[in-house]
Amino acid sequence: MFGLFKKKTEKEQLEAQYAKLLKEAHSLSTVDRKQSDQKTWEADQVLKQIEALPQS
Repeated sequence: MFGLFKKKTEKEQLEAQYAKLLKEAHSLSTVDRKQSDQKTWEADQVLKQIEALPQS
């Protein structure tokens, strides 16, 4: 109950964004390959940001 108002860390936010982008890329892969590639590239950029974060 007390974790209800806990804010997500920057790493958790980036991981959620990464997962969302990969899911979008997968769904677009059957419809529009160019947009799917764009989403995959965006997800890769987010992954690089996650890796650049200091380890805790």
